[in-house]
Amino acid sequence: MIGVGKISDIFADQGVTESFSSASNREGMTRVDELWQERCDGFIFANLVDFDMLFGHRRDLAGYAQALEEFDRWLGEFLPKISPDDLVIITADHGNDPTFRGTDHTREEVPLFVLHRGERRNLGTRQTFAEVAASLADYFDVQGWRTGTSFLNRVIV
Repeated sequence: MIGVGKISDIFADQGVTESFSSASNREGMTRVDELWQERCDGFIFANLVDFDMLFGHRRDLAGYAQALEEFDRWLGEFLPKISPDDLVIITADHGNDPTFRGTDHTREEVPLFVLHRGERRNLGTRQTFAEVAASLADYFDVQGWRTGTSFLNRVIV
């Protein structure tokens, strides 16, 4: 398991095989790109630090919008590098609405984008964030995972 950004800190180095810190979203996206080209298997877990640290908590709406545009451009260039058997999950661990008062995390639902086998379907509102873990367990054939339900093989309408 390769961590990019604050992943190693978030998980207290537990389960992290390699760790690459990043000082910005751009640096994190660049590292993901490099690792994606170098490695043919494994798990890359990235945290893009600017969304939370620089723009969400500081309620910088213009900076947040610019970061989203930068990520969107990067993703457009990254998508062709994904093979049908790869699994890419893009989500957030919490809300951090830059238009909300205060500096704490906010409670809105977070996005969940899943790229796998060229499928396009609505995943709806999930019951628990554990469904991401269950889907990873499903993908990596981890036996005995009991929390959450994988969304990889179910078509949701």
